Parts: sequence; structure tokens; C-alpha cells
Amino acid sequence: MSTLPALRVGILGLGTVGGGTISVLRRNADAISRRAGRQIEVVAASARDIKKPRNLDLSGITLCQNPADLVKDPNVDVVVELIGGTTPAKELVIAALQHGKHVVTANKALIALHGSEIFEVALEAQTIVAFEATVAGGIPVIKAVREGLAANRIGWLAGIINGTCNFILSAMSDADQEFETVLKEAQELGYAEADPSFDIDGIDAAHKLTIIAAIAFGVPLQFESIYIEGIRYVSRTDVDYAARLGYRIKHLAMARQTTSGIELRVHPTLVPNNQLLANVDGVMNAIMINGDAAGPTLFYGAGAGAEPTASAVVADLVDVARDFGVDSGSRMPPLAFQASQQSELPILPMDSIETAYYLRLHVLNQAGVMADVTRVLGAGGISIEAILQQESEPGDPIVPIIILVHPVLEQAMNQALEEIAGLSQVYEPVVKIRMDSLA
Repeated sequence: MSTLPALRVGILGLGTVGGGTISVLRRNADAISRRAGRQIEVVAASARDIKKPRNLDLSGITLCQNPADLVKDPNVDVVVELIGGTTPAKELVIAALQHGKHVVTANKALIALHGSEIFEVALEAQTIVAFEATVAGGIPVIKAVREGLAANRIGWLAGIINGTCNFILSAMSDADQEFETVLKEAQELGYAEADPSFDIDGIDAAHKLTIIAAIAFGVPLQFESIYIEGIRYVSRTDVDYAARLGYRIKHLAMARQTTSGIELRVHPTLVPNNQLLANVDGVMNAIMINGDAAGPTLFYGAGAGAEPTASAVVADLVDVARDFGVDSGSRMPPLAFQASQQSELPILPMDSIETAYYLRLHVLNQAGVMADVTRVLGAGGISIEAILQQESEPGDPIVPIIILVHPVLEQAMNQALEEIAGLSQVYEPVVKIRMDSLA
């Protein structure tokens, strides 16, 4: 048994993850203390309603209504921030650091939007900010990239890192249902919020991509530079056509390092069926990372939930316990690279990024239409990989056409689509979904 004093923890927020953290710490106390070299004890917690009944053993934990009291409590060594959002989380975290306390957080928005400022405060206070739980819940991907793949030049990474979007797209594929129907089911099952915008519009995934890309490529946190596209417009029709062509539509967060800059983008993507990411279903998360030495590696698991997220929180607490009292100059930088060593490569605008595309058009069923469409594509330097022309319904003069095109600059693709949309034989807006072989 270690003779070192226990690491005293205060938790901001007794919701799902807060409760899970307390449960995991108590259930696995022996194994955790053996790994940490000392005991880790929750001594204080704050909640909006401290009298609310909870199916949770809170014995020995001092409860307080005001989180500001907890961050100043001299009996707390580490503050675990689990309240979410950026206000008042940012102010509380900075106050905790300034009072000499280490911080563990699961708050991806906080780190993505304000991480640079928070890390600077921590550096001045010689304290630690740990945030494994901000990306992909229970999957230890931050540690993997920051430490396990430290020898590698990361070429690219691609991830399914929002369980709500993955559940919806999986159900649309497997149950042959439309987006709105599946979204309602996800809300009933608790996989989607009453207001699901944060998830289905891609903001949540972009916060996570901001963090993991900064670690992978040694660039500053730059949420504002990410191209973000959600899944609202993905239809069952496109899911079905993708399947017929040997693809599945996944909502991917993607980052790639090129000689001219860094690609950071979140959008629906056609992924070949034989790729591992294409077969990640339901609310599960997965991230594929391609390093020059290790090659492609895949990290798969639960991206949310009480105990998966608590697993990451407790792992950070173990790291803090190990580094407690260690000279701050010897600690791992939060984003793997010292600020002075971060790359100055720019984040590329979407117009200058090259990808392949799936296009769905509705055109007048008459001779010469395809010749006009292919003429426009050819004039834009766009090479066609495949064309799938469907039979129209009896008496319907409109026929759907699916076109797959080889990689081309987004700007060229958009210019061609604008011209195609102006053709008198083309009805409805052209549907455009990007494709990636993940190779």
C-alpha cells in the first residue's frame, strides 16, 4: 500500500458522467490506486440541486450548491469539470487553475473553443489540464495519438465521433427509414436531445476534430477554420443508391496533412463497404489514424455514456496522480507539442480541397441530356468514374441519374454544378455528397 497521501477530487456536476465517475472510482478503487500509486478519493461535489434523490453512494462526499465554492476548497487537489457548455465552465476551470488545482474535463466545446487560453493559465499556475474524455468517450484516442503514435508523422485521420449521427445513418440504411422518422426514434431512445442541432449539424464532431487534429498535426486549436456539414439533407434515396454502388454513407470527421496545409472537415461521406469504418453501426464510435511508421490503426468503442466516459475521466485522474508533485517542465504538453513548436501550416479552405463525389440529378428523359451534363463536367476537368441511370416511373418524364466522379477540387465541382443546375433539362437541386476511399 502506498504511503503517499490520497488525491482529493472535487466534481462539478452530478449528472450521468459525474455519477459514473464516482461509481467507477469506488468499484475499482483497489486497481485504480495500485495504478496511480496512491488512492483517489472524491471528497466534494457540486450540483444544481443537492437534495435531488440519486441512485448513487455519496457517503463521505461534501455537497455544495455553489460550484465556485468547490473550486476554492483547500481540501480539493483536482477539479473534475462535468457541467458542459462554456459558461460558467470556462470561468470555473480558470478559477480552479489559478487556485493551484489540477483540472480534468470531459467538455469538448470548452477545450475546442477556449483550450489555448486555459492551457496558458495552467502553464502559469504550473497545473495540469487533462481532457481524454472530450473525444470519443471511452476510446483512449488522445493518449494513443499523443503518446502511442508519437514516433509517427500522421498523414490523415478519419472518425465516426458522433453517436447520434451514426445511429441515424445506420438505421436509415438497415431499417429503410427516412431521416425524420429515425431522428424521432433516436430521441425516444435517449440517443438524441430534444434539440438535436448540436449533433446532427456537425458541431459536436467538429469540436472533437479540433482537439484530436491539433494533437495529431501539432497545430493550434482552430475550430473556426473547420468546414462543417451535417446530415439533415441525407435522404433514404441516397442511402439506397450508395448501397447499390457498394458504399455506405457515414458522417465523418476528417483531417489530412498536405504540403500546402491541413484539411479539417466534417461532412457526410460515401465510404466503400470493405472499409472498417463503413461497418461501424449504431451509436458506436471509431477513429482511423494513418501514421507513416505504424500504418493505419483503428480505435473502436463506446463514444458516450456514463461509464465509458467515466473510464476516460478516471484515466486522466490516474495520470494526474502520477504527475502530482512532478516539476511542471517535465510534464507532457496538453496538445503533445510545446506552443513554440506548433506548426504554422494553414487550415485549407474547402474550395481548395480535392475529393471524389457522388452526384444525384433529376433530368428530363430525352435525348442529349447526358451529353450536355457530361460536356459541362468535361469542360471543368471533371472525370466520370461511373453513371447509373434509373428507369423512370411510367408516365413520368423525369429520370434520376447517379454520377460518381474522380477526385477534383471542390471549387471546380461547385462551378460545374452551378452550370448544370442552369440547364433547362435538369430539375431540382443536384445532390452532392463527397466520397473517400480512406487509403
